[in-house]
Amino acid sequence: MSKAAGLRLSDRQRLNWLRLIRTPNVGPASFRDLINRFGSAEAAIEMLPELMASGGASRIVRIPSLADAEAEMEAARKHGARFVCIGEPDYPPILRRMDNPPSLLAVKGTSAAFDLPPVAIVGARNASLAGIRMARTLAEELGREGFAIVSGVARGIDTAAHQGSLATGTIGVLAGGLDRPYPPENIALCGEIAAGCGAMVSEMPFGWEPRAQDFPRRNRIVAGLSLGLVVVEAARRSGSLISARMAGELGRLVFAVPGSPLDPRSAGTNGLLKDGASLVTEAADVVAGIAPLLGIPLSVPSPREDPPDFVATPPPADDDRARVVEALGPTPAAIDEIIRHTELHPAQLSMILLELDLAGRLERHSSGAVSLVMHNS
Repeated sequence: MSKAAGLRLSDRQRLNWLRLIRTPNVGPASFRDLINRFGSAEAAIEMLPELMASGGASRIVRIPSLADAEAEMEAARKHGARFVCIGEPDYPPILRRMDNPPSLLAVKGTSAAFDLPPVAIVGARNASLAGIRMARTLAEELGREGFAIVSGVARGIDTAAHQGSLATGTIGVLAGGLDRPYPPENIALCGEIAAGCGAMVSEMPFGWEPRAQDFPRRNRIVAGLSLGLVVVEAARRSGSLISARMAGELGRLVFAVPGSPLDPRSAGTNGLLKDGASLVTEAADVVAGIAPLLGIPLSVPSPREDPPDFVATPPPADDDRARVVEALGPTPAAIDEIIRHTELHPAQLSMILLELDLAGRLERHSSGAVSLVMHNS
């Protein structure tokens, strides 16, 4: 995979990107909308209090200061890491083609791993010896074929996949900050990945201890970083199945290794095969499935290739905001449906949704639909 061209941000721009993405309620989608609307992170930061108030925020959240951002930059330097922003040459090229990619990644290791065609291998933490051997063998053989192996540094299958591809290139994705590897027994493995042919990445702040809700976010990046995702052992209710679902939604290929019907650890993978995942018994199966994609851009559409023209339309009025809030509810609604119902210009609706998002009142769904966050009184 060729490295995409891009401009590097100045130190001040990078600091302001870090401040903006670390602001509560600013996620990848609202970050993109803010940059589209105001042209820079610095200008967007100045407008945040006004936008939050317009969205009905009960209180204005604290925006990280320049000193806060500089402190995190220094923490990254102490750990031998750096921040890479979307659009820069070192940002993983395949990741920018997913829906709402991370605006900024902390990276430790070599960005050369991002240039190899990537395959994710995930699976059970309490894996069997056969499953661990299969994951390690797949990783070794795919690595020799020129693929990078992506996984989440968890116990079991993830660990085996990283170990099998240390010599050829592997990418570990953490649910916490780069200085908070989880589980603790894989701290040494994370160091080996970053010191060798691989890279460790995270979208979370330095010092961030991973919580349960952070692991689906990590799984989404694992899926987004790959051309295809291979599941080796997974129970029926498994984070690996969430990763497989996310991979399918992102247009990535989904593979599964079959297992014994008597082993609960294979119930999820066998279910994936029933649902249409590609069967894998050897690395050649993965290579054959992914080969047609090599050198061809993924067909995942950019969520907003043509941003709304905010300048050409008047700003939304209070009654416009009221109509949108009235139209929304806990059930996801498509953007086109909201536009037809409210008869607002797309740029006006986009601005209102941005305000609601920054106020913590909007939930964005993977389908592109939105819903209102309902607070219990």
